Amino acid sequence: MKTIRKGEIGEITIPKSFSGLTIAEFLQQKWRIPKKLLHEWRMNQSISLNGKPVSLSVVLQEKDRIQLPLFNQSPLPVPPSFQPIEVLMEDDHLIIVNKPAGITTHPNSPEDADTLLHMVAGHLCVNGDIGFVRHVHRLDKDTTGAILFAKHPLSYSTLSYLLEKKEIKRTYVAIVHGILFQTKGTINKPIGKDRHHPTRRRISPSGQSAVTHYEVLEVDRKQKLTLIRCRLETGRTHQIRVHFSSIGHPLAGDILYGGKPVFHRPALHSEKMEFIHPFTDEAIQCHASPLDNVFDGFPIIE
Repeated sequence: MKTIRKGEIGEITIPKSFSGLTIAEFLQQKWRIPKKLLHEWRMNQSISLNGKPVSLSVVLQEKDRIQLPLFNQSPLPVPPSFQPIEVLMEDDHLIIVNKPAGITTHPNSPEDADTLLHMVAGHLCVNGDIGFVRHVHRLDKDTTGAILFAKHPLSYSTLSYLLEKKEIKRTYVAIVHGILFQTKGTINKPIGKDRHHPTRRRISPSGQSAVTHYEVLEVDRKQKLTLIRCRLETGRTHQIRVHFSSIGHPLAGDILYGGKPVFHRPALHSEKMEFIHPFTDEAIQCHASPLDNVFDGFPIIE
């Protein structure tokens, strides 16, 4: 699908598959536009077709050009922090960065000033792209790797929908204690909060559904460590850490869940992200290399 940015306007050329739909139907079916945003655009008469303002009931034809106020300038959600970040992929709609260890994804209080969100805001400012930015998912403070941010409200709602529908595939690698003799497996155990600890999670029958698929990549019998690759069906807090601790194989370095301090952090890395770009229909596949030496003993990236 052809998408062009013209200042604050995004122009999309309608493909044959959406010919015959009204503008409202197109926005709802293609991008699951939130009702609040659709109402705002309707009230402000912000949508044009082939250069002329139109109502949402107009029927689209193939090769029509619809203009949407995707990139309206707005204040950044946090003050920018001008620190270097590794950008894996970026366009007008989204940005994927390689998160280092030791920083949180987003602020949890007004005092948090050096989160990854602050750094992404700084990157956008440097490139003159001042406006909306929001994380679509998060990684734990000491987890590294690929993480996705949206650059306008419609992108955020659409990417969040794709994540909910499991259409954004995230692959992790981890090092766990012990030898996993089953080369492939699935851990399907619900996860809930631990009443006795402010941040820890635990396996709980009343918790949220959580499913982790894994495969063994390499075994270090001398150190009794196993390198695994994981794919998540769900995205619960600490999911991989809780699941492998529950089967007696906590992550190496993960003291919170029973791991030994063989590394300076839990050995967990988001190595790959895959999805169909909702605004261009391109197949996106991003690989992230670890930014520290935790995985140096294992060749993990495909």
